[in-house]
Amino acid sequence: MTTLLTIVLILGLSVLFTASLRMIGRDGISGSVSAPQQRPVLGGGDPGTHAWQRFHVRYYTMTLLFVAFEMEMMFMYPWAVVFIQEGAKALVEMGMFLAILSVGIVYGWREGIFRWE
Repeated sequence: MTTLLTIVLILGLSVLFTASLRMIGRDGISGSVSAPQQRPVLGGGDPGTHAWQRFHVRYYTMTLLFVAFEMEMMFMYPWAVVFIQEGAKALVEMGMFLAILSVGIVYGWREGIFRWE
């Protein structure tokens, strides 16, 4: 019973505290807020664009490069352990894998992964 009473008391105090903060925030501490206080602060200038303006995210090519190198490392560590046992077969498999990976890296290079923008 005391646990339920404690939970209800904490919930009631939090609702009361939130309501009082909303009332203070709506009217301001000293009453109404003046027009310069309502403007966003940007060093004294008006913003050139809207705050919710969309901007293009260009992380696709960098993600392609990351996945290529990550897959290389994930395949090369176990391959190094098996290479001693398998011999030439493992060497051919790794060569094919690196050839396919190289095609992906060359494609990414052509798309401009390595250009700094």
